Amino acid sequence: MMTIKTLEPRLASVGGIPIARLLPNKGNQPIGAWCFLDHAGPAEFGDDELGMQVGRHPHINLQTFSWMLNGEVLHKDSLGNEQVITKNQVNVMTAGTGLTQGISHTEQSVFPDTGGSPDAARGLSMVQLWIALPTDQKIERSFHHYPKLPTWREGGAEMILTTGSYVSVTGEHYQAPTIQYSKMIGIDVRFLEDSDVTLNLEHGFEYGILVTEGQIESEGKVCEKDQLFRFHDSDVANNRSIRLSAKKGTRLMFIGGEPLNNKVLLWWNFVADNKQELEQSIIDWNNGHERFGEVDSMMKRLPSPELPKGFKG
Repeated sequence: MMTIKTLEPRLASVGGIPIARLLPNKGNQPIGAWCFLDHAGPAEFGDDELGMQVGRHPHINLQTFSWMLNGEVLHKDSLGNEQVITKNQVNVMTAGTGLTQGISHTEQSVFPDTGGSPDAARGLSMVQLWIALPTDQKIERSFHHYPKLPTWREGGAEMILTTGSYVSVTGEHYQAPTIQYSKMIGIDVRFLEDSDVTLNLEHGFEYGILVTEGQIESEGKVCEKDQLFRFHDSDVANNRSIRLSAKKGTRLMFIGGEPLNNKVLLWWNFVADNKQELEQSIIDWNNGHERFGEVDSMMKRLPSPELPKGFKG
């Protein structure tokens, strides 16, 4: 029997969008290198509403990984990239490692009349993840957009491999084009009918399952929308797979990966392996240091809050 924890979200509102935050979560560490996990939405916008508006903000030592379920978002960054991300597409922005690097960007909803595609929804549902970078590697800033990803039907479900390498229960091998700096996996699973799905597990990985629509049952436990099933390699040591049951319309994000060798500290929009690097990055951003570049946007610049007293480094 597997040991599965069910994590509850912290609910918030960011720019008028309901957010369910599953990572970080009450002392629970990252899942592999996945260190931050939000489900934004679902939200519907009136004709006079702007939708999601996230002003200029920085990142260090991480990748932002945006997976769109519905709606469209315009990404602009300090490398000069402008990209509309639409449903079933992935954006990966890499901030680079170390104190000489960093990146800044904006994110805003777009509709048919504001730069989106003709059938862009006046709504939003997206999974926003951060991937902590291995800080013993010298990693450069970059931006990648992935409009086409491996997609297949397995039993009563459609699978989309958003990152990593995966061998299905039928023995088919799939490889996503998505850039990686540590071993990890991401699969979007959408149930097209009431059915069971079996997901294969890799030795040495930690795993989580976020339900974005509906609910799933596994190992006698139920995971509702915006909850996170979490299980560790030691829980799955004698299990090569996990079986999930769900009704038609249920959708989930399955993530996993090998733990990093370095500590992962998070504060605001920063990730680092030590407190000093977080402190320096706060100072640099708030003083307009050139390492974060400029974004071609009229959106407001968001100042970084100071580290709280007693922040554990």
